Amino acid sequence: MSRPPLEVADLIRSAGAAFIERNRQWLSWKHIKVLRAIARCRTAALGGHLDQCTRCGHRATISYNSCRNRHCPKCQTTARERWIAARQRELLPTRYVHVVFTLPSQLAPLVLQNKKVIYDLLFRASAETLLEVARDPRHLGAEIGFFTVLHTWSQKLGLHPHVHCVIPAGGLSLDHTHWVKSRDRFFLPIHVLRRVFRGKFVAALRQALQEGQLNFHGNLTCLAQPKTFAAWLRPLFRKDWVVYSKPPFGGPEYVLQYLGRYTHRVAISNHRLVSFAEGKVTFRWRDSAHNNEQKLLTLTVDEFLRRFLLHVLPKGFVRIRNFGFLANRRRATLLPLCFHLLGSPPQTQQELSTAQDTNNLRLCPKCGGPMMFIERLTAAEIQLRSPPTLATAAA
Repeated sequence: MSRPPLEVADLIRSAGAAFIERNRQWLSWKHIKVLRAIARCRTAALGGHLDQCTRCGHRATISYNSCRNRHCPKCQTTARERWIAARQRELLPTRYVHVVFTLPSQLAPLVLQNKKVIYDLLFRASAETLLEVARDPRHLGAEIGFFTVLHTWSQKLGLHPHVHCVIPAGGLSLDHTHWVKSRDRFFLPIHVLRRVFRGKFVAALRQALQEGQLNFHGNLTCLAQPKTFAAWLRPLFRKDWVVYSKPPFGGPEYVLQYLGRYTHRVAISNHRLVSFAEGKVTFRWRDSAHNNEQKLLTLTVDEFLRRFLLHVLPKGFVRIRNFGFLANRRRATLLPLCFHLLGSPPQTQQELSTAQDTNNLRLCPKCGGPMMFIERLTAAEIQLRSPPTLATAAA
């Protein structure tokens, strides 16, 4: 994919300092750290490195280092490729299902003041819902395994917490003697998933209040009272929560491509940016209510950056998690059993290492040979190697 003409980093370099000064009353050091990392990403400020072709000896120009911040639009491609390569050995020879659980918009103000607690509850409630309904003999009667990815944004960069669950279309029988295959066009009943998810999440939210895990500030201060909190939650039971499942799709080869759409996304990609002029940012968004029609939205740069920062995650928060037979404590035992029952041995470590090494190679632009890292450069060393400016040359 070609480099986009406009990047989030360009907006931050141009207007970030003024934005920080105007919004210090609510910005935290965590927000500022994200802005500074994105602004410096792949610039001389972070240093760089040199690569040389092992075949023809060609030396590439200096490559600037990445910031590796997980909120940076430019740093996610490599991270995604590494994660997908690591998951390759876990993909079972069967179809897969994509299920999405979404929190109601009424919870957004509470989410902003309690990100870690509520995002953890979203993971837990959605996972427990899938595991419980799948184990029910009336539905699948099997133990399933899956991974879940947290997204917190809408197409317009509003707060819209939801999780994407990618699940093999079947599971281990409850006695672990055979593989239970789901129906071709159906996995689990959506109306049951909605009801169970709503009940589990609200019960967990009430428990969090009783244990003093929730914070309430500003307009939400009154919710610290249990009766007021209960009255505030009551309307959530009057409507269905959004849970939807896409029909089962192709096997492991297709899943590897499919995963890349969801695992390492950030709130907005650079390719969606259209223009930045007169203090306003225009970007593309997809209107799902009108057949995913592409539309344009224009915001002031302050509002754009404010919305972008809504999606900064708590420090150390894990946004991709595994459950069921893919859970870390059970994967080593149950995953080989799944492969055995499906009649397909897992890839060997040697096969995976060879594939990963091939994917990680950077190729020479001259002869196509593999490029090898030969020298690391600090920001000061890059400055010394830079050509003189026009003013210096004239002197």
